[in-house]
Amino acid sequence: MLILGSFPSTASLAAQQYYAHPQNQYWRILGAVIGQPLKEMDYPDRIAAVRAAGIAIWDVFASCERAGSLDTAIRDAVPNPLAKLQESAPALRRICFNGRVAARRIREVEAMGFEAVVLPSTSPAHAGMNFEEKLARWQAALRSAPAG
Repeated sequence: MLILGSFPSTASLAAQQYYAHPQNQYWRILGAVIGQPLKEMDYPDRIAAVRAAGIAIWDVFASCERAGSLDTAIRDAVPNPLAKLQESAPALRRICFNGRVAARRIREVEAMGFEAVVLPSTSPAHAGMNFEEKLARWQAALRSAPAG
């Protein structure tokens, strides 16, 4: 399984770590789904635990122009080569999008034969859904992953 975000926040770029903003709920939610205290782990241990759970993390954009960290501010985005996933990750079956901006590439992913799921964004900017609702949606999508 692959979880695609849009593009790292300024905090993530500065830390050179996915989802580094302390208010982003990504590590807390994903940790609850896979049964690991990811938020409390050192970053290398987080990545190892996620990999051990059969999950990869990437972004739909390789680069972009953006003032601040909001996805709505993304301009001149250069896409990552998702078409290469079939060759580089032959066991990949499901791609989950962390939020609506990342999900703009859902048709491309579905056309390649992957199952695609749009998840509610874990960003602190997505305050329209509380933590429990987000967690329930993530659990439903990630726990029902198809067998490889």
